[in-house]
Amino acid sequence: MTPRFAFVSLAGWRSLLLGTGLAAGLFSCARNPVTGKSELALISESQEIQMGQQAAQDVARTIGLYNDPRVEAYVAGIGKRMAAASERPNLPWEFHVVDDASVNAFALPGGFIYVTRGLLASINDEAELATVVGHEIGHVTNRHSVQQISKQQLAQIGLGVGSILSSDIARFGQLASAGLSVLFLKYGRDAENQADQAGFRYALNEDYDVREMTKVFTTLDRISQSSGSGKLPEWLSTHPAPENRIQHIENMLDTLHRDPTEGIVNREGYIKHVQGMTYGLDPRQGYFEGTHFYHPQMRFQMSFPQGWQVQNTPSAVASMSPNQDAIIQLALAGKTSPQQAAQQFLSQQGIQAGQSSTSNINGLPAASSYFQAQTDQGVIQGIVSFISYGGTTFGLMGYTPGGKLPTYDQLFQSAIRSFSELRDQSKINVSPARIELVKLNRSMSLEQFNSQYPSSISVEELTIINEVEDPTTALQAGRTVKRVVGGVKPGS
Repeated sequence: MTPRFAFVSLAGWRSLLLGTGLAAGLFSCARNPVTGKSELALISESQEIQMGQQAAQDVARTIGLYNDPRVEAYVAGIGKRMAAASERPNLPWEFHVVDDASVNAFALPGGFIYVTRGLLASINDEAELATVVGHEIGHVTNRHSVQQISKQQLAQIGLGVGSILSSDIARFGQLASAGLSVLFLKYGRDAENQADQAGFRYALNEDYDVREMTKVFTTLDRISQSSGSGKLPEWLSTHPAPENRIQHIENMLDTLHRDPTEGIVNREGYIKHVQGMTYGLDPRQGYFEGTHFYHPQMRFQMSFPQGWQVQNTPSAVASMSPNQDAIIQLALAGKTSPQQAAQQFLSQQGIQAGQSSTSNINGLPAASSYFQAQTDQGVIQGIVSFISYGGTTFGLMGYTPGGKLPTYDQLFQSAIRSFSELRDQSKINVSPARIELVKLNRSMSLEQFNSQYPSSISVEELTIINEVEDPTTALQAGRTVKRVVGGVKPGS
């Protein structure tokens, strides 16, 4: 059974900071296959593909692919047709659906493209999907990741070994493998606009109705608004604001020399692929009830301090103090014994071990130690415990800036000691929410639909995933509408 998170040693973060290990001393330029312009490139195409292949393995292992070959083949069929007609048709293009509830898509170097099941659940036709996949193809054909990595390597020339912990882990304590460092690359606004232009063009060349591209950004904006985060001035900080991207698309539409209304939309053909799809967070991969965390698949449970922010990610389960000056996290440490895992952790350069013990925790073999480490943010202090359970060793760590350990020591210990076997069958047997399709036999509003076919999500959320502005607007008979059934309410 593939876990949703993986423990990576602090040395793994050093490799992130030092980049891919490619020779940064060889300054060179390459021609952008799309724009024709000469651009900085310290990475060859073969190296780009190799990096993508490594990261693709990490995606499959840590995030996980959505287990529906029919949906994956559908997405891949759309993507491969566009990639074959792109400026880089000979890359080893792959297209996958990841088991992630977020509404997202991403591209790895070398032609490895991913869309999340959360995205598929939130859009409503094949033309929308084609423009999203085309956008990600555009990042690859424009070699945007190569440009970003090349810039990072230049910035790292002359640096020494690097810090033990990156600022990212100090900020929220999430762990990631070195291969997945490419997922944290941030493209600038120009790159995003280039990718939008490419996605528009690739979809248009396949005869899709590219007007549907604006719906994607409208949906993203509505999701952002409904999340309580407020209207973002720029999408994900570096992305152009959704309304700006919509305007950009409308400007491109104005230059077309053919009627886009004759293009393919294929709503019914698309929407049938989301029937039965998991919706939202999958509780089988871990879920919170308040600050108590349950993992039904791996059958363990753990409690975090009251009032702390909690998060379950593919790489770690983490909790942050209200003052944002202390972190508790849990992740996998592999198949080694607790003693071996502790020795490996504490023997890293820059780590100073403190008082240690090998006392069991709730009857489970464990090895624990206080530690101190030098980071780019200063000295941190904490406690780390490695616990063996179910043939796997788990790493639990609480840490805080130097001098604050006495404030959080008891909370760290309490959280670590709460790790135990999950035996409650009601927690083990939870099931995720799923999408169910209903074809309307008469005209009705979404509010009336929800009364007749109740969903386990709000009417407001229902309007977003069905791309309906007003829940009181009449929907025509014969339309297929999504509803969501079952599931566990997050944080209930």
